[in-house]
Amino acid sequence: MNRLLSRFSSRYTRSLVYMLQASEYNVRDFLKWCVRTRDFRQVEIRKAIVWSQKARLLYTIGWCVSAAFILEALLNFFLTVWWLAAIGAIALMIMNAFVLPYALSLAVFLGQLVQRPLERTRVATAQKKLRAHSGLRVAIAGSYGKTSMREILKTVLSAGKKAAAAPGSYNTPLGIATFIDTLGGDEEVLIFELGEYYPGDVKKLCEFVEPEWGIITGVNEAHLEKFGSLERTAATIFELSEYLDGKPLYVNEENDVSKVHAPQEAIAYSRERVGEWRIENARTDLSGTKFTMRNGAIVVSVSSKLLGMHMIGPLAAAVHMGLALGLTVAQVEEGASRTCAFEHRLEPKTDGSGVVTLDDSYNGNPDGVAAVIDFLASLQGRRFYVTPGLVEMGPRTEEVHRTIGTRLAAAHIEQVVLIRNSVTPFIEKGLTDAGYSGVVTWFDHALLAYAALPHMTVSGDVVLLQNDWPDQYC
Repeated sequence: MNRLLSRFSSRYTRSLVYMLQASEYNVRDFLKWCVRTRDFRQVEIRKAIVWSQKARLLYTIGWCVSAAFILEALLNFFLTVWWLAAIGAIALMIMNAFVLPYALSLAVFLGQLVQRPLERTRVATAQKKLRAHSGLRVAIAGSYGKTSMREILKTVLSAGKKAAAAPGSYNTPLGIATFIDTLGGDEEVLIFELGEYYPGDVKKLCEFVEPEWGIITGVNEAHLEKFGSLERTAATIFELSEYLDGKPLYVNEENDVSKVHAPQEAIAYSRERVGEWRIENARTDLSGTKFTMRNGAIVVSVSSKLLGMHMIGPLAAAVHMGLALGLTVAQVEEGASRTCAFEHRLEPKTDGSGVVTLDDSYNGNPDGVAAVIDFLASLQGRRFYVTPGLVEMGPRTEEVHRTIGTRLAAAHIEQVVLIRNSVTPFIEKGLTDAGYSGVVTWFDHALLAYAALPHMTVSGDVVLLQNDWPDQYC
């Protein structure tokens, strides 16, 4: 009954508008969320609605639709007997609750009919400006690690060249167009992150930015729910390789799927090598990551504040590209030394009580999870692993999460904190099957876990916050 009543609360319209916004106004994803959501009172726990013009307009439309139902219900009391009007009013309120999501979806669809031609014009204008730009264009594609690779590359190359990269999640045509609008024209290297959600996305973005160099960071189950299979995911990401057609392309050979699909002429990178360069003396801890790159008599000493052995490959690829573009050894060493943890991506923080928190809440893919569990296992002290699991794993959801449980058990992580939802029981099953001997603690949602952690930890403990489910998946 409480869940049903939540559909008639004052927050209902606001919740629907918020979720449209959180779904980036993707009507299909929004309606899927509406179907599986039972209690709308639990929306906006993690984030609050941003009252943009579009959000305000949709909120007004929602209230107009609801007002029409309310008015009809009131009119019935003047046109028929009270008990029949009362039944009709209840029916109309129930109808309003189920009609409102579709009314808002229709409003979004009609708005897009007007908005899309304007967006196409803006993208075309940005492409014209980009074609007139003399900067070298580098594109990064992959299921995971794109943002980290983008920031590493920008930082390293900036030691010897004027490099620019789109900020945040500007990896769609409109986002990239917004970035192009900010360019001054004197940049020597332009770095683009290519987002992929459906087949053909990377190809379209390549036709837009026309890259001359490329990097493929890996292929895994991220967005598998949308793609349906790893093969379709790989085909979409390697649209970058097809577009480059023999031009310089770096491919992460630590990822099995990428390794299989990589063209023969691709430059392979990993924690062991990049192209003809060998990587030696690699080590990592909470202070950062260090290693040496060697090619014959040429030696590059890399020291970074980035954490984890999985960062060696991207760092080495950026150094290799920097040298290929004319930077000196001293410049790439300086550039690498400036790299540090990015916000919410294995970002270390130490509180006043001496507890180290590794904020990895923006990491939501299986390869990233495996890497950070390995890093956590290498650290001293009592380790906590806090997670709600991963989203959009599609048909491999159970397998992926049971594997996480198995990895945690093998790494002997002392404390596992699980956020109760549809996937964390699979992590528990993996822990149990692997004979896990540590402590498993459950919380109903992440905010409760975060509030409890200060009371569960002491100086010297290390807490890893792995992923954070957005509201639309809860």
